[in-house]
Amino acid sequence: MGDDSLEKSRGIHRRTGKTFYYATRLFPERIRHKTYVLYAFFRIADEVVDDEDADLSPARQREELARIRAGALGRRETDDPVLQAFDEIRRETDITDADVERFVDAMATDIETSRYETYEDLESYMRGSAAAVGHMMTGIMDVDEPSVARPHARALGEAFQLSNFLRDVREDVVDRDRIYLPLETLERYGVTESQIETLELSDGFRSAMMHEMARAEDLYREGVAGIKYLPRDCQFAVLLAAVLYADHHRLIRERDYDVLSATPQLSTTRKLWLIARTRWCWHWNKDPEAVFERVSTIGDAPTPASGPEPSEWTPTQ
Repeated sequence: MGDDSLEKSRGIHRRTGKTFYYATRLFPERIRHKTYVLYAFFRIADEVVDDEDADLSPARQREELARIRAGALGRRETDDPVLQAFDEIRRETDITDADVERFVDAMATDIETSRYETYEDLESYMRGSAAAVGHMMTGIMDVDEPSVARPHARALGEAFQLSNFLRDVREDVVDRDRIYLPLETLERYGVTESQIETLELSDGFRSAMMHEMARAEDLYREGVAGIKYLPRDCQFAVLLAAVLYADHHRLIRERDYDVLSATPQLSTTRKLWLIARTRWCWHWNKDPEAVFERVSTIGDAPTPASGPEPSEWTPTQ
């Protein structure tokens, strides 16, 4: 991998993936450099459909994704250093062409799809946008039992993405006219699309958020349970990523589920505190599930099905 490829990839990762970047820096070098390239590839494809400043037509977006797909899979020459490096890594590791195809297909879905009727519909999208990412990460780690590790990596990738969807409700609807909360969940709690579009906070919206957060937290537990199948020197970085992403749930709860007036963001101080606390717990106990249970704050609040009505609930401080 050339220096230009690495530096460009690292710069994209540092600029656009600040939460995951903290964890990536703790991978061993053989994985860290590859992760920079993978993340940069993900962002290059994602920004084709997400960058409102680019002002590309749907046809032009499809052309760009086709160019990215071909370059990443080595089907055409490219002068993009990130795509060159990704193709090199793909050839040298267990990244499958099928996962690359699924990821780019998911990005193409964003061109025309802006609503998801059911969670199953959203999950189908995440099979490419999140699960394929988890699979590619296990592909660069050279795990001993990929068939065992990959389902957990899928769950953790989907957990990360659900947390992003929950955090970014305002940004997604305002900037891109997208709603990633399943419409059936909104309807269950009496929330309409127009209420999301006008950023109207209600008890029903809080309940819908609680519902989807509980779903994401089940995925975190399933994903973290598979960290033990990763190489020992990769486990802490993945565990830390899970702790950092899941901490957005604490932030959302402290805001009483108001992600409509502003997008919650973890402070640098909070991230550094979580890194130190997770490292300290990991020093004494190398069980990822036990450390995650101790450090993370998921599951601190009741769900709509089992807890009090949102109007009676006081958020965890």
